[in-house]
Amino acid sequence: MVSVPDMRRLAWVLALTLALLLLALAGLAHAAVVVSVVTTQAEAPVTAMLAGFRERFAGLGEDLDLEVYSLAADESLVAEQIASIRNRRPQVIFVLGSRALNTIASEVADIPVVFGLVLSEQLLPVNANVTGVVLDFPVATQLAWLQRLLPQARTIGVAYNPAENAARIADAREFARRSGLTLDAVPITSPRELPAALTTLARHADVLWGLSDQMVINTQTARSLLLFSFRNRIPFFGLSAAWVKAGALVALERDYQDIGRQCAELAQQVIAGASPASLPLQTPRKVLYTLNRRTAEQMKIEFPEKVLRAAQEVY
Repeated sequence: MVSVPDMRRLAWVLALTLALLLLALAGLAHAAVVVSVVTTQAEAPVTAMLAGFRERFAGLGEDLDLEVYSLAADESLVAEQIASIRNRRPQVIFVLGSRALNTIASEVADIPVVFGLVLSEQLLPVNANVTGVVLDFPVATQLAWLQRLLPQARTIGVAYNPAENAARIADAREFARRSGLTLDAVPITSPRELPAALTTLARHADVLWGLSDQMVINTQTARSLLLFSFRNRIPFFGLSAAWVKAGALVALERDYQDIGRQCAELAQQVIAGASPASLPLQTPRKVLYTLNRRTAEQMKIEFPEKVLRAAQEVY
Protein backbone atom coordinates (compact mmCIF):
# COMPACT_ATOMS: atom_id res chain seq x y z
CA MET A 1 0.00 0.00 0.00
CA VAL A 2 1.24 3.47 -0.91
CA SER A 3 1.54 5.76 2.08
CA VAL A 4 -0.02 9.22 2.18
CA PRO A 5 3.39 10.96 2.06
CA ASP A 6 4.36 8.84 -0.94
CA MET A 7 1.13 9.76 -2.71
CA ARG A 8 1.77 13.42 -2.03
CA ARG A 9 5.31 13.09 -3.31
CA LEU A 10 4.08 11.31 -6.45
CA ALA A 11 1.43 13.96 -7.03
CA TRP A 12 4.07 16.66 -6.63
CA VAL A 13 6.39 14.92 -9.12
CA LEU A 14 3.57 14.49 -11.62
CA ALA A 15 2.55 18.13 -11.25
CA LEU A 16 6.15 19.28 -11.74
CA THR A 17 6.55 17.03 -14.77
CA LEU A 18 3.34 18.36 -16.28
CA ALA A 19 4.43 21.95 -15.65
CA LEU A 20 7.81 21.34 -17.29
CA LEU A 21 6.12 19.64 -20.23
CA LEU A 22 3.75 22.58 -20.67
CA LEU A 23 6.68 25.00 -20.52
CA ALA A 24 8.53 22.96 -23.14
CA LEU A 25 5.50 22.89 -25.39
CA ALA A 26 5.03 26.63 -24.96
CA GLY A 27 8.66 27.12 -25.89
CA LEU A 28 8.19 25.05 -29.01
CA ALA A 29 5.04 26.94 -29.90
CA HIS A 30 6.94 30.23 -29.74
CA ALA A 31 10.26 29.03 -31.14
CA ALA A 32 11.58 31.56 -33.60
CA VAL A 33 11.56 30.72 -37.29
CA VAL A 34 15.20 30.55 -38.40
CA VAL A 35 15.85 32.21 -41.76
CA SER A 36 19.17 33.06 -43.41
CA VAL A 37 19.10 35.92 -45.92
CA VAL A 38 21.70 35.99 -48.69
CA THR A 39 22.13 39.00 -50.96
CA THR A 40 24.75 40.77 -53.04
CA GLN A 41 23.03 44.14 -52.93
CA ALA A 42 22.57 46.93 -50.40
CA GLU A 43 19.99 48.92 -52.31
CA ALA A 44 16.55 50.25 -51.36
CA PRO A 45 14.65 47.25 -52.83
CA VAL A 46 16.51 44.90 -50.46
CA THR A 47 15.58 47.02 -47.45
CA ALA A 48 11.95 47.19 -48.57
CA MET A 49 11.73 43.45 -49.23
CA LEU A 50 13.21 42.57 -45.85
CA ALA A 51 10.72 44.93 -44.19
CA GLY A 52 7.84 43.20 -45.98
CA PHE A 53 9.23 39.76 -45.12
CA ARG A 54 9.47 40.61 -41.42
CA GLU A 55 6.08 42.29 -41.45
CA ARG A 56 4.35 39.18 -42.78
CA PHE A 57 5.78 36.94 -40.05
CA ALA A 58 5.03 39.52 -37.35
CA GLY A 59 1.45 39.79 -38.60
CA LEU A 60 0.97 36.10 -37.81
CA GLY A 61 2.55 36.47 -34.38
CA GLU A 62 5.63 34.47 -35.37
CA ASP A 63 9.09 35.37 -34.08
CA LEU A 64 11.78 35.54 -36.74
CA ASP A 65 15.44 34.70 -36.15
CA LEU A 66 16.84 36.33 -39.27
CA GLU A 67 20.50 36.85 -40.15
CA VAL A 68 21.63 38.66 -43.31
CA TYR A 69 24.70 37.55 -45.27
CA SER A 70 26.17 39.87 -47.88
CA LEU A 71 27.69 37.42 -50.34
CA ALA A 72 31.45 37.95 -50.67
CA ALA A 73 33.19 38.32 -54.02
CA ASP A 74 36.03 36.04 -52.84
CA GLU A 75 35.09 32.39 -53.45
CA SER A 76 36.97 31.19 -50.36
CA LEU A 77 34.95 33.57 -48.21
CA VAL A 78 31.73 32.39 -49.88
CA ALA A 79 32.53 28.84 -48.75
CA GLU A 80 32.90 30.10 -45.18
CA GLN A 81 29.59 31.96 -45.42
CA ILE A 82 27.78 28.87 -46.67
CA ALA A 83 29.28 26.85 -43.82
CA SER A 84 28.03 29.49 -41.38
CA ILE A 85 24.57 29.35 -42.92
CA ARG A 86 24.48 25.57 -42.57
CA ASN A 87 25.55 25.80 -38.92
CA ARG A 88 22.50 27.98 -38.20
CA ARG A 89 20.24 25.20 -39.53
CA PRO A 90 17.80 27.62 -41.19
CA GLN A 91 14.35 26.41 -42.10
CA VAL A 92 14.49 28.57 -45.23
CA ILE A 93 17.18 30.53 -47.06
CA PHE A 94 15.80 33.80 -48.43
CA VAL A 95 17.94 34.82 -51.41
CA LEU A 96 17.91 38.26 -53.03
CA GLY A 97 19.48 38.73 -56.46
CA SER A 98 20.54 36.53 -59.38
CA ARG A 99 24.19 36.09 -58.39
CA ALA A 100 23.28 35.17 -54.84
CA LEU A 101 20.65 32.71 -56.08
CA ASN A 102 22.99 30.98 -58.53
CA THR A 103 25.66 30.65 -55.84
CA ILE A 104 23.32 29.24 -53.21
CA ALA A 105 21.55 26.95 -55.69
CA SER A 106 24.88 25.46 -56.79
CA GLU A 107 26.02 24.80 -53.21
CA VAL A 108 22.84 24.04 -51.28
CA ALA A 109 20.33 21.40 -52.37
CA ASP A 110 19.05 20.22 -48.99
CA ILE A 111 17.63 23.47 -47.56
CA PRO A 112 14.53 25.17 -49.06
CA VAL A 113 15.28 28.41 -50.92
CA VAL A 114 12.86 31.28 -51.54
CA PHE A 115 14.17 34.00 -53.85
CA GLY A 116 13.38 37.56 -54.85
CA LEU A 117 15.03 40.30 -56.95
CA VAL A 118 15.53 38.00 -59.94
CA LEU A 119 14.25 39.57 -63.14
CA SER A 120 12.85 36.62 -65.09
CA GLU A 121 12.40 32.87 -65.25
CA GLN A 122 15.14 32.65 -67.87
CA LEU A 123 17.69 33.55 -65.18
CA LEU A 124 16.66 30.79 -62.76
CA PRO A 125 18.63 27.65 -61.89
CA VAL A 126 16.76 24.36 -62.18
CA ASN A 127 16.57 23.19 -58.56
CA ALA A 128 13.84 21.25 -56.77
CA ASN A 129 14.50 23.19 -53.55
CA VAL A 130 13.89 26.64 -55.10
CA THR A 131 10.79 28.81 -55.49
CA GLY A 132 10.15 32.54 -55.35
CA VAL A 133 8.90 35.72 -56.99
CA VAL A 134 10.33 36.94 -60.32
CA LEU A 135 10.29 40.68 -60.96
CA ASP A 136 9.12 40.51 -64.56
CA PHE A 137 5.42 41.11 -65.00
CA PRO A 138 3.47 38.69 -67.22
CA VAL A 139 3.24 39.76 -70.87
CA ALA A 140 -0.51 40.32 -70.60
CA THR A 141 0.00 42.61 -67.60
CA GLN A 142 2.66 44.65 -69.40
CA LEU A 143 0.61 45.10 -72.56
CA ALA A 144 -2.62 45.81 -70.71
CA TRP A 145 -0.91 48.64 -68.85
CA LEU A 146 0.77 49.88 -72.03
CA GLN A 147 -2.67 50.04 -73.62
CA ARG A 148 -4.11 51.81 -70.57
CA LEU A 149 -1.36 54.42 -70.35
CA LEU A 150 -0.88 54.92 -74.10
CA PRO A 151 -4.31 54.26 -75.66
CA GLN A 152 -3.28 56.09 -78.83
CA ALA A 153 -0.57 53.48 -79.55
CA ARG A 154 -2.06 50.87 -81.88
CA THR A 155 1.13 49.27 -83.23
CA ILE A 156 3.57 47.91 -80.65
CA GLY A 157 7.13 47.46 -81.84
CA VAL A 158 9.56 45.08 -80.18
CA ALA A 159 12.94 43.56 -80.99
CA TYR A 160 13.64 40.20 -79.38
CA ASN A 161 15.91 37.17 -79.35
CA PRO A 162 13.84 34.08 -80.33
CA ALA A 163 16.07 31.79 -78.28
CA GLU A 164 15.00 33.65 -75.14
CA ASN A 165 11.59 35.08 -75.89
CA ALA A 166 9.76 33.06 -78.56
CA ALA A 167 7.11 31.94 -76.05
CA ARG A 168 6.51 35.43 -74.68
CA ILE A 169 6.23 36.90 -78.17
CA ALA A 170 3.61 34.23 -78.93
CA ASP A 171 1.72 35.35 -75.81
CA ALA A 172 2.05 38.97 -76.94
CA ARG A 173 0.67 38.17 -80.38
CA GLU A 174 -2.35 36.51 -78.79
CA PHE A 175 -2.93 39.49 -76.50
CA ALA A 176 -2.64 41.90 -79.44
CA ARG A 177 -5.10 39.83 -81.49
CA ARG A 178 -7.67 39.86 -78.68
CA SER A 179 -7.16 43.57 -78.01
CA GLY A 180 -7.26 44.88 -81.57
CA LEU A 181 -3.60 45.88 -81.52
CA THR A 182 -0.81 45.16 -83.99
CA LEU A 183 2.42 43.59 -82.75
CA ASP A 184 5.42 44.36 -84.96
CA ALA A 185 8.02 41.92 -83.58
CA VAL A 186 11.46 41.80 -85.21
CA PRO A 187 13.70 38.86 -84.25
CA ILE A 188 17.46 39.26 -83.88
CA THR A 189 20.09 36.61 -83.22
CA SER A 190 23.06 38.94 -82.66
CA PRO A 191 23.49 42.37 -81.04
CA ARG A 192 24.82 43.60 -84.40
CA GLU A 193 21.32 43.14 -85.86
CA LEU A 194 19.68 45.56 -83.40
CA PRO A 195 20.22 48.81 -85.41
CA ALA A 196 18.60 47.27 -88.50
CA ALA A 197 15.74 45.94 -86.38
CA LEU A 198 15.11 49.41 -84.94
CA THR A 199 15.14 50.91 -88.45
CA THR A 200 12.46 48.40 -89.45
CA LEU A 201 10.38 49.20 -86.37
CA ALA A 202 10.59 52.94 -87.01
CA ARG A 203 8.40 52.53 -90.11
CA HIS A 204 5.22 51.54 -88.31
CA ALA A 205 5.59 51.33 -84.52
CA ASP A 206 3.68 53.77 -82.31
CA VAL A 207 5.56 52.63 -79.21
CA LEU A 208 8.70 50.59 -78.55
CA TRP A 209 8.07 47.88 -75.96
CA GLY A 210 11.04 47.10 -73.73
CA LEU A 211 10.56 43.37 -73.33
CA SER A 212 13.07 41.86 -70.92
CA ASP A 213 15.65 40.32 -73.26
CA GLN A 214 19.35 39.92 -72.47
CA MET A 215 20.40 40.51 -76.07
CA VAL A 216 18.21 43.56 -76.72
CA ILE A 217 17.97 45.24 -73.31
CA ASN A 218 21.30 45.67 -71.54
CA THR A 219 23.82 48.31 -70.49
CA GLN A 220 25.44 48.30 -73.94
CA THR A 221 22.18 48.93 -75.82
CA ALA A 222 20.48 51.36 -73.42
CA ARG A 223 21.85 54.51 -75.03
CA SER A 224 21.00 53.46 -78.59
CA LEU A 225 17.45 52.45 -77.60
CA LEU A 226 16.76 55.78 -75.91
CA LEU A 227 18.35 57.75 -78.78
CA PHE A 228 16.19 55.81 -81.24
CA SER A 229 13.12 56.70 -79.19
CA PHE A 230 13.92 60.43 -79.12
CA ARG A 231 15.06 60.77 -82.73
CA ASN A 232 11.99 59.00 -84.08
CA ARG A 233 9.57 60.33 -81.46
CA ILE A 234 8.51 56.79 -80.68
CA PRO A 235 7.97 56.48 -76.93
CA PHE A 236 9.91 53.76 -75.15
CA PHE A 237 7.97 51.62 -72.65
CA GLY A 238 10.86 50.78 -70.32
CA LEU A 239 11.56 48.05 -67.81
CA SER A 240 11.85 50.06 -64.60
CA ALA A 241 11.97 53.50 -63.01
CA ALA A 242 15.69 53.70 -63.82
CA TRP A 243 14.82 53.62 -67.53
CA VAL A 244 12.22 56.36 -67.08
CA LYS A 245 14.70 58.51 -65.19
CA ALA A 246 17.10 58.06 -68.14
CA GLY A 247 14.47 59.18 -70.66
CA ALA A 248 11.99 56.37 -71.33
CA LEU A 249 8.42 57.66 -71.37
CA VAL A 250 6.91 55.19 -68.95
CA ALA A 251 7.66 51.93 -67.14
CA LEU A 252 5.92 49.58 -64.77
CA GLU A 253 7.41 49.39 -61.31
CA ARG A 254 7.15 47.02 -58.37
CA ASP A 255 6.09 47.38 -54.76
CA TYR A 256 9.18 45.75 -53.24
CA GLN A 257 7.78 45.66 -49.73
CA ASP A 258 4.78 43.70 -50.98
CA ILE A 259 7.10 41.33 -52.88
CA GLY A 260 8.81 40.75 -49.54
CA ARG A 261 5.43 39.77 -48.11
CA GLN A 262 4.86 37.41 -51.05
CA CYS A 263 8.22 35.76 -50.41
CA ALA A 264 7.35 35.41 -46.72
CA GLU A 265 4.07 33.71 -47.64
CA LEU A 266 5.99 31.20 -49.77
CA ALA A 267 8.47 30.66 -46.93
CA GLN A 268 5.61 30.00 -44.51
CA GLN A 269 4.17 27.38 -46.84
CA VAL A 270 7.57 25.68 -47.07
CA ILE A 271 7.99 25.74 -43.28
CA ALA A 272 4.51 24.19 -42.98
CA GLY A 273 5.71 21.26 -45.09
CA ALA A 274 5.17 22.22 -48.73
CA SER A 275 7.89 21.29 -51.20
CA PRO A 276 9.37 24.33 -53.01
CA ALA A 277 8.96 22.42 -56.28
CA SER A 278 5.20 22.22 -55.65
CA LEU A 279 4.86 26.01 -55.29
CA PRO A 280 4.54 27.80 -58.66
CA LEU A 281 6.74 30.80 -59.30
CA GLN A 282 4.96 34.07 -58.64
CA THR A 283 5.07 37.53 -60.19
CA PRO A 284 4.48 40.85 -58.42
CA ARG A 285 0.82 41.17 -57.49
CA LYS A 286 0.93 44.98 -57.21
CA VAL A 287 1.60 47.10 -60.30
CA LEU A 288 2.97 50.64 -60.03
CA TYR A 289 4.21 52.91 -62.80
CA THR A 290 6.51 55.89 -63.33
CA LEU A 291 6.35 58.60 -66.00
CA ASN A 292 8.77 61.09 -67.54
CA ARG A 293 6.90 64.36 -68.06
CA ARG A 294 9.80 65.96 -69.97
CA THR A 295 9.88 63.11 -72.46
CA ALA A 296 6.10 63.36 -72.85
CA GLU A 297 6.36 67.09 -73.61
CA GLN A 298 9.10 66.54 -76.18
CA MET A 299 7.00 63.87 -77.89
CA LYS A 300 3.83 65.96 -77.57
CA ILE A 301 2.09 63.29 -75.51
CA GLU A 302 -0.41 64.45 -72.90
CA PHE A 303 -1.29 62.31 -69.91
CA PRO A 304 -4.61 62.92 -68.13
CA GLU A 305 -4.20 64.49 -64.70
CA LYS A 306 -5.53 61.34 -63.00
CA VAL A 307 -2.79 59.28 -64.68
CA LEU A 308 -0.13 61.70 -63.45
CA ARG A 309 -1.55 61.68 -59.92
CA ALA A 310 -1.62 57.89 -59.76
CA ALA A 311 2.01 57.50 -60.86
CA GLN A 312 4.46 56.32 -58.23
CA GLU A 313 6.87 58.96 -59.48
CA VAL A 314 6.93 61.59 -62.23
CA TYR A 315 10.31 62.76 -63.52
